[in-house]
Amino acid sequence: MLEYLKSSPTGNFFLLAGPCAIEGEEMALMIAEKVMESTSRLNIPYVFKGSYRKANRSRLDSFTGIGDEKALKILRKVHETFNVPVVTDIHTPDEAEMAAQYVDILQIPAFLCRQTDLLVAAARTGKMVNIKKGQFVSASAMKFAVNKVKESGNEQVAITERGTTFGYQDLVVDYRGIPVMRQYAPVIMDITHSLQQPNQASGVTGGKPELIETVARAAIATGADGIFIETHPNPAVAKSDGANMLQLDLLDGLLSRLTQLRMTINELDK
Repeated sequence: MLEYLKSSPTGNFFLLAGPCAIEGEEMALMIAEKVMESTSRLNIPYVFKGSYRKANRSRLDSFTGIGDEKALKILRKVHETFNVPVVTDIHTPDEAEMAAQYVDILQIPAFLCRQTDLLVAAARTGKMVNIKKGQFVSASAMKFAVNKVKESGNEQVAITERGTTFGYQDLVVDYRGIPVMRQYAPVIMDITHSLQQPNQASGVTGGKPELIETVARAAIATGADGIFIETHPNPAVAKSDGANMLQLDLLDGLLSRLTQLRMTINELDK
């Protein structure tokens, strides 16, 4: 899988993108098709992202999913329809084997990045493992999470930066961490989750989507191997994380500008 992610003939970044949560088959297929139109044109290796279940919710009445098996089957259909890899989150060791039957990459949520049993279970499926850096973990400490996967016999591992807790209701990205973590594994920058504003009084997470391009440009400039973006046709009605998602029709322009930036940096590095 890592070979695929680094397969752009132009040396472009790779992309993990899709809705926060799988809301239905039609929506998932439409998003995947739209994103692939851009990534094919720009030589961006693409992985469709969608959570089959949202386990970390602020309130008991928050949307968690449409049913595990139903959502996982939709992810597999995206893979089969477009011949594109898919990634989803897992939350317990038992989920690793179940999800691995449907997806190509298993993602470890940030709050769970230190859970040894979860990392080992994911590694032992043989699927690539994407570990999100905890909001409470330093960049250098992520080498231990990576080592848990590698020492379990799986070299297919990446790290995703998604910001560090800054006070009670905000996150900040320390871009010094990108070159640090690249010593251990390829680094993905989670643009949209880095702009969350958690722990709001309403119990609904806020966000600053107007800064998506700012964070993305900085990530490309500081050497991120890939970027992660949650996107939706209408974030205002998304059932999860709508406050920080990118509107789908804005993605093509963003990817085009980021590609231009990446090509410029590649030329400077020659």
